[in-house]
Amino acid sequence: MPRTAFVVYFVFAFSALVEAQGQTSDEKSDTFDTQERIDSAEEDLRNKQERARDAELSRELNLRRQAIDEMQGNQGIYSPQLQEAYGDLAAFYISIEDYESAIRVFADALQISRINTGLYSDEQLPIIVSLIDSNSALRNWEETDNLHELRYHISSRLYELGDLSYLEAAENYGSWKLRLLRQNLLDLSYRSYSRNAEDLSNFYERLLENFAAQEDTKPENLIGIIQGKSETDLVLARAIANTHYTAFEGTANRYLSQQRCRNVRSTSGQVVRECVNVQVENPRYRQSQVDAKQLAMNRRTRAVQESIERLRQISDQSSDLSRAERDELAAQIAELEAEAFQLLRQSRSRRLF
Repeated sequence: MPRTAFVVYFVFAFSALVEAQGQTSDEKSDTFDTQERIDSAEEDLRNKQERARDAELSRELNLRRQAIDEMQGNQGIYSPQLQEAYGDLAAFYISIEDYESAIRVFADALQISRINTGLYSDEQLPIIVSLIDSNSALRNWEETDNLHELRYHISSRLYELGDLSYLEAAENYGSWKLRLLRQNLLDLSYRSYSRNAEDLSNFYERLLENFAAQEDTKPENLIGIIQGKSETDLVLARAIANTHYTAFEGTANRYLSQQRCRNVRSTSGQVVRECVNVQVENPRYRQSQVDAKQLAMNRRTRAVQESIERLRQISDQSSDLSRAERDELAAQIAELEAEAFQLLRQSRSRRLF
């Protein structure tokens, strides 16, 4: 190809390439502008929908508050009818996940219920349950625990020991306390943790003793209580196993008093013997701490074994259990036995100490 023709071809090809790149750039720019307009339109739509939703929520809230204000003006601030209005307002707050406002409204409803029905009434229990749920949603565990205490306290005043409603209240209370321990929701130290676990185990034991004294108590109704006690004892046993022996109070005196003497020269130049009493650590104290931990482990494993025997006795003697219930109970007994055996092996291992 002649030199001139080559130059002309090169210039033409380069111009075509530049033009093509320019067209591609323009197309990309147009595409970007189009996507940007689409994104902007979608954002405007979302903002418009959010504003409409906020306006609707504000309208509904104002209607509920206005209804309460009118009811208070017409019937008084402690009218029993206010409970339903407060419940409706609190449910609205829960629907928008405003749990703090819901708690305040439920607290007002509880106060009205107490004024109209007394300190102990059935009407209070659903309100307390709602307070428990709202505080749980906010992870206010200490207040949730206080409300569970109040719920059980009121139930224990309302229902007789042999009433199934009382049994249900006791099981609900125990289940909450057991969850509190398992997850250590109150972030307790070992001493506080073990004390609470001991209290719960004793609570279950008192329940079983009281129900045993009732002639009309069906043994199969106590399965939940027995299981709760066994699980509590297992939780406590694991806590004991995972705690160093130095956290336990030994049975021997921690310190001993010893007399130590030495010869010193008096002001007159004579050698005299001078003695003082000092406290030294008792070499037997640490062994007594190990013994205290072993004793605590043995006590818990025995308690679990006793629960297993109670469940096995119900399984063998009860004629009211269905086949499915009996199979489920057998599976729970087997699981408890496996855990108890594992704890027994651990309690004999010096590595725990």
